[in-house]
Amino acid sequence: MPAPDPQSVAVALAYESADGAPRVVAKGRGLLAQAIMDKAREAGVFVHESPELVALLMQVDLDSRIPPQLYVAVAELLAWIYRLERGEEAALKPPTGG
Repeated sequence: MPAPDPQSVAVALAYESADGAPRVVAKGRGLLAQAIMDKAREAGVFVHESPELVALLMQVDLDSRIPPQLYVAVAELLAWIYRLERGEEAALKPPTGG
């Protein structure tokens, strides 16, 4: 297994309807980022790579809701994942996330 990229960055989001908006539940760089992505994949959670969106989400405090300015980008990503899971052809091209 190759060594994790020390420059890698990851952010995990969770959503519960009571929250009103997705929350940042994990974030990290290097080994921690790799661990976040590994855990997500092990749990069957889709991992999307969007450096621009991750850079913006890294600015959100842990356990805080995402800011309204990111609602559209995150909603587009979630809608794309939903279509992908349903096997829809429209899901072949991922959103830019930026």
